[in-house]
Amino acid sequence: MDFATFFNQYGLILLLVVLLVFMFWSSRRRMQKQKAEQEAKAQQTVPGAEVLLQGGLYGTIVSYDAQNLDQPAIVELAPGVQIRVHSQAILRVVDSKEGAVTEDEFLESEESHAEYAEGVANGEISSISDDRKRAAGEGDADDTDPTSKPNA
Repeated sequence: MDFATFFNQYGLILLLVVLLVFMFWSSRRRMQKQKAEQEAKAQQTVPGAEVLLQGGLYGTIVSYDAQNLDQPAIVELAPGVQIRVHSQAILRVVDSKEGAVTEDEFLESEESHAEYAEGVANGEISSISDDRKRAAGEGDADDTDPTSKPNA
């Protein structure tokens, strides 16, 4: 029996077997990956950790039992406001340092914004739209004088 005859008779069956083996292998790999992610989340979910819930709420874990997922977790949304949620409603543990702005950084940005607004009001700083108008030759003769104030 030559190769062409063998493939003609058993080719479809071999193709289906290969496809089934691939599907089994990929689903098994995906399940192992999900299990590893769940274990990592369970290790990070400790009292005091900031978490994101499925409803989009952020809170702090008060109590959580990683061994018994049927027991509800207690999450504090605000000081004195604690809610009970299903333990699987916790999407992920968020890093509280990521994206956080310190009070000093906030005050510094407010000061720089106030300086910018004052500079624009005094005519010392021009806006981008004013610069574009000047470059295009639009606007009054008063617009080209940086010491003049805009008409209100």
